[in-house]
Amino acid sequence: MIPQNSGRNLKELMVFTKNKSVPDPQLRVELAKKGVVWTSLDFLYNWGRRSSIWPMQFGLACCAFEMIAAACARYDIARFGAELFRASPRQADLMIISGTVTKKMAPQVVRLYNQMPEPKYVLTMGACAISGGPFIDGYNVLRGIDRYIPVDVHLPGCPPRPEALLYGLMQLQKKIASQEIQKAEWYQKGLKREFPIPEFGPNGLIPKFNPEVWQPPQKDARKTHYGSTILVGKKLKAPDLELALAAKPAAPGATV
Repeated sequence: MIPQNSGRNLKELMVFTKNKSVPDPQLRVELAKKGVVWTSLDFLYNWGRRSSIWPMQFGLACCAFEMIAAACARYDIARFGAELFRASPRQADLMIISGTVTKKMAPQVVRLYNQMPEPKYVLTMGACAISGGPFIDGYNVLRGIDRYIPVDVHLPGCPPRPEALLYGLMQLQKKIASQEIQKAEWYQKGLKREFPIPEFGPNGLIPKFNPEVWQPPQKDARKTHYGSTILVGKKLKAPDLELALAAKPAAPGATV
C-alpha cells in the first residue's frame, strides 16, 4: 500500500541541492601531473580571463612611462598574457588610469569606460589617479577617478615602478579567479553599467561625483590631520604682515 503523501516525499527528495564541496588545490595539481584534469566551469572560465587581460592603450601623465616600461623586455608583462594593449576600448577589458586625471580629461575617461565591453576592470596607477596626489588642492585636478567609475585595484606611488604595476596585475588576477559565473554582476538581469558622463559647469564638473560608486565622507579627514585646505581665489591685495605679527600672541618665555 502506497501512502498518500508519497508524491510529496518524492518531490522533496528530488529537490536540487547545490554542490558546496571545494576541490583540493593540491589534489588538482597531483592529478594534472598524471594527465587527469579535474576542474569546474568557474575555474576554467576565470583561468581564461585572468590569463588574457587586454589593457587599453592610453596614458594620462608620467605614470604612463612606467606602464610602457612594464611592457618592455626587462619586465615582460607578456608573462601574464597582458602585453596586447588595445587601441580601441571595444576590444579591451582593463583600463589602467596611469597619471593625473584633470577635470578636462575626466569626461573622456568615463566615456571610454562606458564603451568597454563586460567584463571590465579598472586599475588606478599613482597617487594622482587615486586622490589627486600633489595637485589635490588644485582647481583643475580630480581627487580620484573612483568618484565616477568603480575601481578594482588601487596602486599607490609617485610614480609606482613597473614591478608595482605587475604586482597590481597579479592582485587583479586573484580577484578574477575568485569570481563565480552565477554571482558575477555582468550576468545579472537588468544590469546597466553605463555611468553618467560629467560635463563642465560654472563651478566645475556636473555632477561632482557618481553616487552609485562614491559618497562624500561625513568628516573631512584632510582637515582633521592637516588643518584647513588652501583657499583658492582672487586676492585684492597682499596681506599686512606687521598687523598679522602684532595680532599673534607671543610665545611663553619670549623676550620683546
